This record gives sequence, structure tokens and C-alpha cells, in this order.
Amino acid sequence: MDCIFCKIIRGEIPCAKIFEDENTLAFLSIGPISKGHTLVIPKKHAEVYMDLDDESINDLATTLKKVATMVKKGTGADGLNLGLNVHEAAGQVVPHVHFHVIPRINGDGLSTWPGGTYEDGEIEEWTKKIKGALE
Repeated sequence: MDCIFCKIIRGEIPCAKIFEDENTLAFLSIGPISKGHTLVIPKKHAEVYMDLDDESINDLATTLKKVATMVKKGTGADGLNLGLNVHEAAGQVVPHVHFHVIPRINGDGLSTWPGGTYEDGEIEEWTKKIKGALE
């Protein structure tokens, strides 16, 4: 497989490893948003989160919690952003599921997402569309 994260998992490409167990791996991002920016990945390849089986999701969530705690404590951050980009349109660059753990310091100059609004009746329309996707 030509996936860069799978190559990291197999040891073909080095990484600054933060944590590893049988099913997950966490390492520092080579393009950090802030110092200590860490990526948490499942060892089982899946391009997007919704492709993961439930066991892999559980393993990933457990590791994400542990690594987020480590990153916050280790960096002295005031807070964290935990992010998951799903598909290229949402900013996913590597086609292998990965969570970003981004340390944040008060006043660091990084922004958050802009908030929007719904027009009258629009929220009900979107609720119906999304709930209808389960049928």
C-alpha cells in the first residue's frame, strides 16, 4: 500500500512517536499548527472515519483521550483542538483516518470556525434531510 501513514506504521518512514499500542499510533505532525501538534491514527487502514469498524473506532477513541491528556500536560497548553477532517473538501490531505491534537495557548492568534445562522424555517429543513439519511 502506498499510504504514507501505513508506511509510518510499518516503520518504512520515521516519525516522532508519542504513543503506540497494538492498534493505534500517535506521532508529531511534520507540519504543526502549534508545537506539539500530534496525529493519532488507527493501524488498520481506512480512508475516512465512517469506513472504520466499531472496534477500531473504540481503540482510536481510547488512544485519542490518552494522547490528548499527554499533549495538554506535556505542552502546558491552556486547551486543545481535537480535529478530524473527512474527505478532501474538509481539508483531509492524507487518505488515512487521523485525528489532530492541537495544543492551544490563550492569545495564540489561531482562530476558530466562524459561526453562521439559519434563515426562518431552514433549521427544520436541514433537520429533516439529515434525519432522513438514516432511512
